[in-house]
Amino acid sequence: MNRLITKLFQYYRTFSFSGFRQPPEGGWRLFGEGRMEAVFFFFFFLVSCGVSNPSDTPLVSVGNDRLTLGDLQSYLPPHVTGEDSAAIADEYINRWVRNKLFLQQAELNLTESEKDVSRLIDEYRTSLLVHLYQQKMLEQKYSPLITSREIEDYYHQMQENFKLQDNILKGLLIKVPKSAPDVAKVRDWCRRFKPENVVDLEAWSFQNARLYDQFLDNWVPFQRINANLPTPLKNEARFLLYNSFYETSDDEFRYFLVITDYHTIDEIAPLSYVEERVKAILLNKKRVDFIKNLEKELYNEALQEKTINFY
Repeated sequence: MNRLITKLFQYYRTFSFSGFRQPPEGGWRLFGEGRMEAVFFFFFFLVSCGVSNPSDTPLVSVGNDRLTLGDLQSYLPPHVTGEDSAAIADEYINRWVRNKLFLQQAELNLTESEKDVSRLIDEYRTSLLVHLYQQKMLEQKYSPLITSREIEDYYHQMQENFKLQDNILKGLLIKVPKSAPDVAKVRDWCRRFKPENVVDLEAWSFQNARLYDQFLDNWVPFQRINANLPTPLKNEARFLLYNSFYETSDDEFRYFLVITDYHTIDEIAPLSYVEERVKAILLNKKRVDFIKNLEKELYNEALQEKTINFY
């Protein structure tokens, strides 16, 4: 039985691995189509043959270090199959081999004092545990509520920090086939645009337009418009200053752009355009303040209970 298991494992390694002595360009390709199945087939075969602990079966070794089938199985996420699991296994074993090779070189080439990393490990452990505790307190006691008044107050106090890096505008953009009916009517609706025209434009566009991008209530960067035009517009600020309607075409389509409002680079951004950014800033500030207050409370409590003793 032992000979049979040995032979099968040799076959398994030949089938499942490309070899570890000379890595091919781009790294080891350990699993491919059908090869993950070989891992599980081999595992279950060992179990059926009465091998007490198939998870201890080695897959690859670097010096005295071995990576076992159990190590690989514990790393693979549950419910991941097929190509995803093969890719994850490849990446893990490649990284494991490279790390062990670097570790061997470090052990050989660093002095004993250089290899003494106990202080760094302790500092990292302390930092990690403190961070985990802070996150737990944030989840349990921190309220992430930001009011509209807070957003407005911060925006007005810090307006100079919210200058536009892009030209932005409100309006709509329609792309229609040249063969579409009633194009002259659409052109007229756009050229003499009024809010009540939106219903007619939407109804017509639903039937005929290839693109109907309506942003009358939202600011969008000019790049979004240029990305949909056959030829990008240059000198955006000048264009916005002198145009509320623009039409162009290519071999197949006509493009109608309506501009109802705009702001240019270096102007103060409208609050609605940067509201989410302001909210993120305020949330971060509140998180920092919460952690500082938590530190202060812990410190004062420790002083009162005489947990801290200065000598």
